[in-house]
Amino acid sequence: MAHPVDVHVGTRIRQRRWIVGTTQQELAGQVGIKFQQIQKYETGMNRVSASRLWDIAQALSVDVSFFFQDFETDEGDASTVDSPVPSNVMTDREALELLRSYYSIPENQRRRLFDLARVLSDAA
Repeated sequence: MAHPVDVHVGTRIRQRRWIVGTTQQELAGQVGIKFQQIQKYETGMNRVSASRLWDIAQALSVDVSFFFQDFETDEGDASTVDSPVPSNVMTDREALELLRSYYSIPENQRRRLFDLARVLSDAA
């Protein structure tokens, strides 16, 4: 049985890889392993070593801490927090597509879109 931390780290690898538009094959090539190993990391089947996680973080342009963000322990369950954002938003494919599309918009237009979304959410 996979450890919850390994599953979480694997999920974060997959999310970041998808957001930056990198395939498993491309990521594997950047870190010097086979794409099947990336598949195993992403499912939590295989544990990622510290040095490999460092390499993956470099390839995906994030800090290593990114892979541990939002990990919930028994002490702090996100589902008990009152929030308009679902706790599993980063596992939702539609949300990830929206995020990738958002960052492909030129910065000045992106800022205007952000401001519009904020006004609309305040009015709701």
